[in-house]
Amino acid sequence: LRAITGALRAAAAAAGEMPDIASPAEPCSERALFGGAMSCTFPLRFVDVSSIREVPDNQEAYFDPNRDESIIVELLEFKHDVADDQSALWFFRDLANEQDSSQDMVLESVNSLAPGDVPFLDPSTAMKVAVGQMAVSKGRQGIEARNVVRVYLANMRLRSANTDVLVVMYEPLVISELSATAATMGSGATVPAIVAGCMPIVDIFRLMLATFKIHDWSLFCS
Repeated sequence: LRAITGALRAAAAAAGEMPDIASPAEPCSERALFGGAMSCTFPLRFVDVSSIREVPDNQEAYFDPNRDESIIVELLEFKHDVADDQSALWFFRDLANEQDSSQDMVLESVNSLAPGDVPFLDPSTAMKVAVGQMAVSKGRQGIEARNVVRVYLANMRLRSANTDVLVVMYEPLVISELSATAATMGSGATVPAIVAGCMPIVDIFRLMLATFKIHDWSLFCS
């Protein structure tokens, strides 16, 4: 993973010599989450996973079948033993452990979210973001078919509701030739979203947070 990461960084540096390209406009809509108790906005190309397979009650999951990018909004019981300033990093590492990627995880950044980044939540809410790379297998495939993905994870800590909200996005960077994804996307480095005429994942991530709303707080009492 680290060798691949180095190649990707070199490619990004070379791409940086090109003229700036504006993020492409893309049809988006406000999506109702958890029966309308929450909502946020993201591109229409993301399909509701629950229309294809069962999704846990504490999750909302969407994916783009053409680019294998995915979005998960998850509600977890509040982790009282995790400090606010370490929460995103803790959840990121926990996710890497779940994906058997803790040994080759590459953490790129951990930052706080400002109230203006998530304007529809109380400004006193503790909010952190972690970004990094993991090697992740598709579905039930083994480690030999792992793809390199960049993971964007935001944690909004709703202490009064005893809930940690996670917004997680997966952006494939390198597809294994043994991965099921290779059948639709091919193997090797993926085509950047902006080249494919799509909104980059980082911009979708920002849009989701900027439009994230809680409409019905009774959701957290169930």
